[in-house]
Formats: sequence, structure tokens, C-alpha cells
Amino acid sequence: MKLLLAGDIGGTKTILRLVQQPEIGEIQTLYEERYSSRNYPDLVPIVRQFLATAAEKTGKNTTPQKACFAIAGPVVNNTVKLTNLAWILDSQRLEQELNIAPISLINDFAAVSYGVLGLKEEDLYTLQAGKPQPLAPVAVLGAGTGLGQGFLIKKGEEFDVFASEGGHADFAPRSELEFLLLKYLLDKHDIQRVSVERVVSGLGIIAIYQFLRDRSYATESSDIAQIVSTWEKEAGSEKSVDPAAAISTAALEGRDRLSEQTLQMFIEAYGAEAGNLALKFLPYNGLYIAGGIAPKILPLLLEGSFLHVFTNKGRMRSILENVPVYIVLNPQVGLIGAALYAAKL
Repeated sequence: MKLLLAGDIGGTKTILRLVQQPEIGEIQTLYEERYSSRNYPDLVPIVRQFLATAAEKTGKNTTPQKACFAIAGPVVNNTVKLTNLAWILDSQRLEQELNIAPISLINDFAAVSYGVLGLKEEDLYTLQAGKPQPLAPVAVLGAGTGLGQGFLIKKGEEFDVFASEGGHADFAPRSELEFLLLKYLLDKHDIQRVSVERVVSGLGIIAIYQFLRDRSYATESSDIAQIVSTWEKEAGSEKSVDPAAAISTAALEGRDRLSEQTLQMFIEAYGAEAGNLALKFLPYNGLYIAGGIAPKILPLLLEGSFLHVFTNKGRMRSILENVPVYIVLNPQVGLIGAALYAAKL
């Protein structure tokens, strides 16, 4: 029985999970804890505190043989500078200071891609059954703070996971309204191009709302207006409000027309990009919609516009109708992936 340490490390929170890997059977969780990343100067003191608490709570030896940390940031040669936190992590230093070896650092969305391999039936919602082909590629797409994309290729009994920067590809408008959104974002930010991540992400929800508001497509309600205004005034500093969540909630509850229009436009852009990804990889083994947004707006995704736009690719419609599409409901898919990756080290 081996002990493994898995972590999901972000600018806001750090989640650690201690798991045991039996010779036969599934990985089992022994202890898990969440920490505020900004309260610590580095990952090392968090891990030390976690392992001490785990030993106290479980009454067992909690020294892991291997560890994998999923990091919100680009990982190069097992070194990473976190995107929204003044931490620089290096696996060799972590191994020495924590006395755990090996330790691997992987991108957080690569961990999500590994994690889909460990999901159970209750962790998924089948949006489109398609016609699964077990030897075909798997594709993963996830809108949250940004827009992650990746894919998996079958290799014997295992899968190779490949990261992607597809979220930074160009946003491709499909309608007059989306062309106006594109011009709005170009002018607003004084930029030369707009990535799809600027539209299909949490920040994208806010950007779409601002566009529709500034173009007077619907009347702005006072409560959402206050939240968005506060967020706009806090530009460059730590945010005290989450407009994307407020807009999504208002749309789900059907109490704010501008928010409803915003989510409609967001979902269509999300479906279009999911279709683009599916055309590139033909993931007949499954297209997994991960990220923090999809499960929160699931009722809106089920209304049909996501799949309609997903398959609306002209002569390629019949191809996309055969792609199984799943919504990942488990918010800890990245931790699952980090644990699976650690098990392979």
C-alpha cells in the first residue's frame, strides 16, 4: 500500500489530498484539506501543516512516497511561477525540503485531463450519447477562470495526455451580434486580436454582459448593476465580488433579462468552440466539458442551444452528432487527475 499526495494549487486556494494506492483496486482518499494560498509564503509550509494534521486526524503514518501538484500556470521542466500568486515552485527543491521523491508538477488542466479517466458514472452528465469508439481520442474543454483545452490518445491500455493552448486561439464570431462583440472587445481593450478565452470564460461572461449593457440590448437591474460596477472599480486589485456568478444565478432564476441574454450568448459561443475542438480531434471516445462553469449552469445547457450550435457545422453535422458529450459534475476532477498521475510516477 503506497501513500500518495495530490494537490490542486491555485492563486486563491490550495487543496491537498492524501490517498493510498493498493496493489489491486481503486485509489482511496485518506484525508483532504483546503487552505487559503495567500496566507502562506510558499507551498512547503502548507504541505508540512497538512501532513501533521493528517497524522493527528488519522492516527497513521502519513509520509507519502510520491506527490503530484496540479498548478494554475505554465509548467516548464517541472518549474512554474503561479499565474496569480508570487510563488515559484520547483520539483527538485520541493523534493529536498519535503523529503518526498519523486514530486511532479503538472498544469492544472493537464490534471483535469488525467482526471476524466478516474471519473465515475455519477460524476458525469451525458449531454449527447453519440456513438462511442473506445480506441478514438478523448478531448477535454473547460471554461472557468480561463479556457482550458486538452486531448488524450489511447496507447495500449493507457492514455497519453497532451496539453493545449487552444483557449488562446482566435475567437470566431458566427453572427452579426458576435461580430459586434468582437469589435467591442478590440476597441475596449485596444488590442489587435481577441482570443476565444476572452469570451468563453468567467471573464467572458462579464465581457458579454458589459457589451450588451453598453449597447442597450436590455435594461440593467439595480442589484446586478451594483455588483458589476463594484468589480469594474476594483480593476487591478483583489476583487470583492464575482459578477460572473451573480449574472449566471440571475439568468438561472429568470429574473434579469440582460443576464439571460448574456448567458444565452455565452452558451452559444461555448458550444461553437466545443464543436471546433471536436472537429479537430474527432473525439469519439468522448468530449468532456469540465471547468467550474458548466455544472453551475447545467439547466441552461440542457435547454438545447449548446448542442444545436455544437453540431451546427454544415456538412460536418452528422460527424459531430456521433461524438459523445459529457458534462463533468465533479469539481475535484483535477485532484483526481493529480493522484492518478502521482500513481504513475
